[in-house]
Amino acid sequence: MGSSRIKERSEIDNKYKWDIEDMFPDESVIEDILAQVEKDASDFAAYKGRLGSSAETLLEALTARDHIWQTLEKVMVYARMRRDEDNRVAVYQAMTDRCGSIAAKVAAVTSFFTPELLEASEDEIMKYVDSLEGLEIYRFYLSDVFRLKKHVLSKEEENIVAQLSEVTGATGDIFTMLNNADLKFGEIKDEDGNEVTLTHGNYIKFMESKERSVRKDAFSHMYKPYMDLINTVATTYNYNTKTDVVSARMRNYGSSLEAALASDNIPLSVYDNLIDIVNETLPVLYKYLDARKKLLGVDELHMYDIYVPLIDIPREDIPYEKGLDIIREALKPMGSDYLEKMNSGLASGWVDVYENAGKTSGAYSFGSYDSKPYMLLNYANTLQDVFTIIHEMGHSMHSCYTRAHQPYIYGSHSIFTAEVASTVNESLLMHHLISNAEDEDKRKYLINMHIEEFRTTLFRQTMFAEFEKLTHEAAESGTVLTAEWLCDQYRMLNEKYFGSGVVSDEEIAYEWARIPHFYNAFYVYKYATGYSAATAISGKIINEGEKARDNYIEFLKTGESDHPIELLKIAGVDMSSPEPVRQAMDTFKNLVDEFTKLV
Repeated sequence: MGSSRIKERSEIDNKYKWDIEDMFPDESVIEDILAQVEKDASDFAAYKGRLGSSAETLLEALTARDHIWQTLEKVMVYARMRRDEDNRVAVYQAMTDRCGSIAAKVAAVTSFFTPELLEASEDEIMKYVDSLEGLEIYRFYLSDVFRLKKHVLSKEEENIVAQLSEVTGATGDIFTMLNNADLKFGEIKDEDGNEVTLTHGNYIKFMESKERSVRKDAFSHMYKPYMDLINTVATTYNYNTKTDVVSARMRNYGSSLEAALASDNIPLSVYDNLIDIVNETLPVLYKYLDARKKLLGVDELHMYDIYVPLIDIPREDIPYEKGLDIIREALKPMGSDYLEKMNSGLASGWVDVYENAGKTSGAYSFGSYDSKPYMLLNYANTLQDVFTIIHEMGHSMHSCYTRAHQPYIYGSHSIFTAEVASTVNESLLMHHLISNAEDEDKRKYLINMHIEEFRTTLFRQTMFAEFEKLTHEAAESGTVLTAEWLCDQYRMLNEKYFGSGVVSDEEIAYEWARIPHFYNAFYVYKYATGYSAATAISGKIINEGEKARDNYIEFLKTGESDHPIELLKIAGVDMSSPEPVRQAMDTFKNLVDEFTKLV
């Protein structure tokens, strides 16, 4: 990209932009489509009181509901992606907001559906499914609705809950505004002695600095605003946790953890197994941290020494096209069908490659059921960017296979399975790079990078998962989550995970206060389970070849047509057993052993 000035979108070659026009070649139709969605939603009320009257009526209602959501989703996705191209364009900001309002109305208008369906007997509804061919695709969906019957409220209560949804999300919105708009982290000096404003976006860059004083400065500046406002943040998080607890009680769950796992039908033992096995493996993490201390040549290892890379290699400039070539090589074990679909997608406008002024930062895979599985990138020619492409490509290929083989109702993915598809790709890339490393330093660098992935995904996210379990159990037993209590619990947890070989700096007790994921409780554990499953699956593909690969591709086709644990069994992994997490930990142990021998 050459210049340090961020380009305007109009200056970027069209071949590096996604073909979003394919969704709506003529934007002028969107207003009519949204008006029709509103009309269809209002007409949907005619099914009230009639859902269980006949198989034909039930099929009509299910089809109508899917059509409303599928149509609205396409416009919502388009508006959001258009906005993300350049957040300064007001028309797409307004379109995104309008879609959000319509979605809230549709949710309220259709909220009677599940409670009314559950007034019928499951036997009667399943007889309908047996008698009418068109209902067959809804068999799993309908049986799953009845599985959760005792947790669904009456029609009137569900309508109230739907209308209150905008209010019950307030704590998350408050934290988002505080975290992204109000908190300022001040200025620090970078490695060259220049004054730089510290932000969420550049914090990790400073934590990876070779200059220890820069890391320490960034660390203390990052935590100071949270320490200053800790009572406000604690109160916000306390009420967020209480909302989870009250909601779980209202819906007759034994705990908020049980409520969070219920939609995916995940046994509580999966959550507990993860925490137990990661805790068992902490001595291996301590061994790695000892090696980190030795390589950094410091008397004491502090929390601000945890992210700095241990092996220096020259920064490699990897143009986008070269990055794609590396990915194609790494994904060869996935076979010709996977590669042909991927190459066809790359050639037909799936990807928005480079940063431009106003563009949303980061990366994602997105799209509606009937659009291309688009990918937003901000590619900057680094090895990390190559990992980002292959990660998002995993999501997009998952969508590609699923949408070709599943109806709309199963055309999405749970987070539990989605993270597997992206991480299998990353694991294959890492294996390819380590196997083909041209010199010893590059190999050490890559092994260290792989160890860090385990540390930040499996260990760190499990520590977060353990913290969420602690806080929710405390709230359920009537404990008020004060700032002091939260900081004490987090400090003890951090000391357990990092061991006595790392200094527990005062600031780290406040880390919980800056984690946005805590406002979407019991979500982060899925990164750790997904990483474990992906480690096991990529190992099978590399070691067992065609059969393992074919099983995995069958899994990619399944969408949400069954519960995540059952779907992953198709790929040869049983997450209801502790084995996949144990296998992942064995891989981690082998990497640490090899790394400590090499250094």
